[in-house]
Amino acid sequence: MEELTYRGKKREGRHRDTWDPFQLNPIGAEKESKRRCFQLCQYLVAVIVGLAVLTSAVVAKGSLLVLSTMSSPTSMRSPKEKQFYMLMLVFCLVCPNVLVFLKSLWRCAFKSFVQPNMKTMSFVCAIECLVSLGTSILVLVVMPQFDVLTNLFISGGVCIVSAILQIIYKLQRDTWKILFPICSLILTVAGYCLLGVDYYVRVSSYVDRQSADCYVYIGIGIFSSLLISLCWWENPLQATNRMQEKLSELDGFRDFVFVITSILRIIVIGAVYLFYHVLIEKSIIWSDFNLQNDDWELLQIGLVLFFLQAFCSAACHWFGVVACKIHAVRMGFALPVCCTGPAVLLLGLILFLTQVKQLDGARDMNITEFCENLAYLSTKNTTPVVLLEITRSICQTSLNSYYLQWPFSMLALEGVCMWSGFVTCTYYVWKIKVQRIERTSQLFVRRLYESAFIDLSLLLNTKMKVPRAKNQDSQDDIQNCVIYLCATMWHETYDEMLKILTSMFRLDRYRGDPKEEHKDCFNFECHIYVDDAFMTEKHTGKRLVNSYVTDLIHVVIEVYRVFTNKEPDEVSISETPYGGRLMFVMPEGNMLYVHLKDKELIRNKKRWSQIMYMYYLLGWKGYIVKNPQKITRQNNPCRDSMISMYGEIYMMPQYDNDYKRRFISDDNTYILALDGDTDFQPKAVILLVDRLRMYQNVGAACGRIHPTGMGPMVWYQKFEYAVGHWLQKTAEHVFGSVLCSPGCFSLFRGSALMDDNVLKRYTTTATRASEYVQYDQGEDRWLCTLLLQQGWRVEYNAASDAYTNSPEEFKEFYNQRRRWGPSTLANTLDLLHSGPETVKRNSSISRLYIFYQMFTVGSSILGPASVTLMIAGAFQFVFKLAGTISIIVASIPPVFYIIICFVAKPNTQITIAAIMSVLYAFLMTASLFSIIGDMVIQGTFLTPTGLFLVSMAIMYAVTAILHPEEWGMIIYGLMYFICIPSGYLLLTIYSLVNMHIVSWGTRESNKGEGEVKKNQNLLCDKNCRLCCWDMKIQVTQETEHLMLRQITGQTAQQALPLTITNQAAAEMEPQAKVDSTKAVEGAKEPPTDKLNKKAEKGNDAASSSSDNSVKKSSISQSGSDEDEKTEELPAKDWVQPVKEEFLKKLTYANMKRNLQEQIRYTLRNKNEDDVCEELVLMLTDTLNQELSAVGPEDVLSESQLEELEYALEEHARRILKTSHVMKLHKRVTSAIKKTLTAPQVQKLDEGEQDFWNKLLERYLTPIKESKAHLEEVTKELKSLRNKGVFLYFIINVLWVVATFFLQAIGNDVISIKIPKYFPNGTESGEILKVEPLSLMFLLSFAVLLLIQFLAMLYHRVYTLIHVVSYRSSEKAYKQRDDMEDDDNELTLENHSANGLVITSDDL
Repeated sequence: MEELTYRGKKREGRHRDTWDPFQLNPIGAEKESKRRCFQLCQYLVAVIVGLAVLTSAVVAKGSLLVLSTMSSPTSMRSPKEKQFYMLMLVFCLVCPNVLVFLKSLWRCAFKSFVQPNMKTMSFVCAIECLVSLGTSILVLVVMPQFDVLTNLFISGGVCIVSAILQIIYKLQRDTWKILFPICSLILTVAGYCLLGVDYYVRVSSYVDRQSADCYVYIGIGIFSSLLISLCWWENPLQATNRMQEKLSELDGFRDFVFVITSILRIIVIGAVYLFYHVLIEKSIIWSDFNLQNDDWELLQIGLVLFFLQAFCSAACHWFGVVACKIHAVRMGFALPVCCTGPAVLLLGLILFLTQVKQLDGARDMNITEFCENLAYLSTKNTTPVVLLEITRSICQTSLNSYYLQWPFSMLALEGVCMWSGFVTCTYYVWKIKVQRIERTSQLFVRRLYESAFIDLSLLLNTKMKVPRAKNQDSQDDIQNCVIYLCATMWHETYDEMLKILTSMFRLDRYRGDPKEEHKDCFNFECHIYVDDAFMTEKHTGKRLVNSYVTDLIHVVIEVYRVFTNKEPDEVSISETPYGGRLMFVMPEGNMLYVHLKDKELIRNKKRWSQIMYMYYLLGWKGYIVKNPQKITRQNNPCRDSMISMYGEIYMMPQYDNDYKRRFISDDNTYILALDGDTDFQPKAVILLVDRLRMYQNVGAACGRIHPTGMGPMVWYQKFEYAVGHWLQKTAEHVFGSVLCSPGCFSLFRGSALMDDNVLKRYTTTATRASEYVQYDQGEDRWLCTLLLQQGWRVEYNAASDAYTNSPEEFKEFYNQRRRWGPSTLANTLDLLHSGPETVKRNSSISRLYIFYQMFTVGSSILGPASVTLMIAGAFQFVFKLAGTISIIVASIPPVFYIIICFVAKPNTQITIAAIMSVLYAFLMTASLFSIIGDMVIQGTFLTPTGLFLVSMAIMYAVTAILHPEEWGMIIYGLMYFICIPSGYLLLTIYSLVNMHIVSWGTRESNKGEGEVKKNQNLLCDKNCRLCCWDMKIQVTQETEHLMLRQITGQTAQQALPLTITNQAAAEMEPQAKVDSTKAVEGAKEPPTDKLNKKAEKGNDAASSSSDNSVKKSSISQSGSDEDEKTEELPAKDWVQPVKEEFLKKLTYANMKRNLQEQIRYTLRNKNEDDVCEELVLMLTDTLNQELSAVGPEDVLSESQLEELEYALEEHARRILKTSHVMKLHKRVTSAIKKTLTAPQVQKLDEGEQDFWNKLLERYLTPIKESKAHLEEVTKELKSLRNKGVFLYFIINVLWVVATFFLQAIGNDVISIKIPKYFPNGTESGEILKVEPLSLMFLLSFAVLLLIQFLAMLYHRVYTLIHVVSYRSSEKAYKQRDDMEDDDNELTLENHSANGLVITSDDL
């Protein structure tokens, strides 16, 4: 209700100024706020991960202690049991080395292999052998000699070398923090001293007949701890920036080093085990390893402890990584790991106190008597073995002394010292700062973890200084990122344009609001490329913008009003060699460019628009930022800027885009490719940026695309897109690389696009038939193929959601897939053909992945035959036909449709396909219920068909549940199922047979060309209406609109090109009365003494700029003397009508609203709310008085603007002087000037003009093919079509014929006999006979789906990590003050790009 009231008040305010106060409010225009449920989920996940780390660490450490205790020579177990438990200890040490060996071997074999430096590798191998020697001696030799408490405490000494190196290299940023490693060293040495004293007391007090040889084991234990502490030698060295060359070199071949060192470590562990227990102790009896049936308890306890220790140590390491990646370093990582030792001690104490009563000796007696009685319990089977041994081990401490029990406190003090020692040594972990989804290699020094000391291993392995992005040494590397949003438009509707513009303005608000600071601050520009933007007026022959551009202008104005409640601040109109360009300053100061392409001057269609903006943004802009001397400031009419000063439109040259790009590498320059109807949130962009920022080899990343619309075709596509993203794209991402990053929402890295054989190859003009199919029918997939072949990786982020319109009509859907199908196959075959070379270049693509893609391609090629056989099975189920007859009957419709496609026109083919699709849908529905009915009759679903159907349903249901925001897609699964014959049989045939048609097939009409559209309607009027799926063919609807226009007098053809369409007329303010003789060419030139003074201080070049240019705009000509101006050519015909659209800003109604909002925005964060509201009130009264005789929709003349500006400035000065806040005078004057600024017509500078001319000449000249060439291309395309159809036909016919003959021979001769089971597991006695071919294909398909399902589970986990990480670092709203006096400083700081400072050297 409050929201309704708020909107009502705003509408009333608008209604006082105009009779048309109504406006659109696009979905998503409201400001985003943090949702409480997400915050709660974030904390909940952090707590769960922290508990998982603590639990797994406690179990892993406790299991190792129990195994060590039960293998001790003082244990009451038999020698056979002791040697088995000792073997389990060996396996615990070997397990992590085996895991690292397998992972590193996989990476070396299938990812990348770098030739190692033998000297460096020898050094690393020596260190690893020493570490393995220390670990095996401590765990296999020393720990079995000590009690369980000593074993718990002694491991804390492995941090001693790390503490010493921290002291030597003085790694602390604050000098006083060196106390931490000093305290750590002192506490560790004190702990070892207390250990020696404790055992001296035990020996002298004859505790448990303790022998004097324990001193030897203490010395060996201290020595082995020193060896183990060498494990993390890299951590202090990389923090000191010492040996950087060696460490960087090691990173290159670390995988191979891990392969070798893992083997060496396993060998050392085995050698220590054999040397000590076989040669020295001689405690191994090999025949005892042959366990008998009565050894089941021994086997059970030993294996359970081993698996618990191995699994929990690996889980603890993984959960620790997750905790760091989700920004829960303290609560989810440091705190649980530090508490592991105390938690193990506390857990053991609780178990002892609660379970000790089960020991028969635990009666009212003292501790010494209790320990003596434990010897009698070793033979009783009712006694818990683990509890008995732990209790027996505790009895080895000073508690069991007949003389003095107070020395036990030394053991407790030893534990406190050891624990405090490693906590103080790893104090830096509590202060560590990580990025979202930080790479594991940037979090931890080593990939290997030490399972015997999992808690200490995690803390000591955490890097002391987490490095940022490459070549960045500050925490502000995220700031140094620029994103170019590039949307290509091709005949979009008004509503579709509204989506993309709303999304861009949302991103502007997310990025540019001065009240908001967050670590994802980035620079961006929006570029919209409108294909086919011009038309020739029939009667005058003038070249004007068409109605699509008119709609786009209206949408920009409307969205600007919704976000700011005012008109666009500044608009610039430029003529360009390719057509024209409109430039807008968005509400927060970011730039929006609309490029209008004239198909008579430049090539149209999407691929050429992409080439156009890639060369402009990466080629031209990259060139001028590397050569700033090429820019002539005095003759530079449009300085393209990303962020305006104060968020305003007037920008100084220091804040220019080109100068900002000097500090941003090509690796951190991103292009976000968009379609003209894409709808997205800022979060989606940031999540994609995270992928490219974290992984330098990622060349592109795409998000989850959601089709929008209504109708059966959209329902089908919703589930198709869902399954494609849930299973196929995740499998590609996990096992290799995504093959296609859709152009409707994909982020590309600038350096990847600029790589050899990518952008240059992308400009290739198709001349051969295969090139037409691969290059122009699926340009997005071809671009990704080029990236993959050059070694770049393409990723998929499931949390980055984007919405785009999908075809709602059957014809449009078939024409779209007619382009996609052959192009997908052509690009995949191209990638497979270059597979060996791609595997060498691309570390993400392995030979196994190439084999996986070959299997999927083979499955897609056999799709028509498989669907035909499925339909044959449906005939068998529904009509009880014989197998051979059903195959023949099922093969007739596809053959019939192939013939139709060869002889009929495309529209006729689609109509027949629609009819056949409906018939197939009925058959599939009947087949589904028949299969279900057959399972009910048979009493079991454990048949190949039933099992496959049930497992598929369960798998899709589980998949949908794991996507909670998309689980509703499962509802459309039934629609998808009954449309399988249409989508995989008829559509495949239609795509292949019409491969020679290379037109776009969708959005072909031009609303501006009235006569052409009329002829198109008349030509298509013969098509019938198809109501089978409750839908209408598009052409019939257009015919109805044509009749409507004829009834209304055909006004559409007679209207001016910029007349608002019927749809827009109801949404926009009525057209202003524009008197062309009095139209304002520019606002009054104000006094510019202060501005000139600022220019003289800031830049000599800017001081010569004319008053008019300084006053008008940030993107206006910044330096051009009057006598140096060359004679300007007259503007083209399209410029003036476009300008008149923006002159509506200078109407009385709009000017009043604009002035109020400009004043409020200019004085934000100045703590002068009373003055602000007084200014708004008084200046509004002044405006009403000055324009009392002007109508609300009249555009002011130049003289009226001059008088009004003088009156407003004088009144504002008096108010500010009265309020004693003259420091705000310049801001208020600037707001008044911007309110009265008219749209500007400008020219490109000479350098950019020359660039566009040469780009058009070299790559983008419109293609004018001769008739002979077109005939030759058509002939080649048909020849290619015939070859493709023949190949497809032969392969599928062979598959169907093979199945047919297997059916004809009979199941008794050739079949696989499978026993039939009921759901309860009992055998029915019947035999199911299945053809080998069908079973093989069914199993292959099931295995493929299972692989994709497992990949989806893996991808879901890491998507959850990324989402939680994003939510934990989501932008926080923070108030900040603007600069009070910006003109008195020579050095200017850009607050929106933290750390970027422009000094006098740059001026």
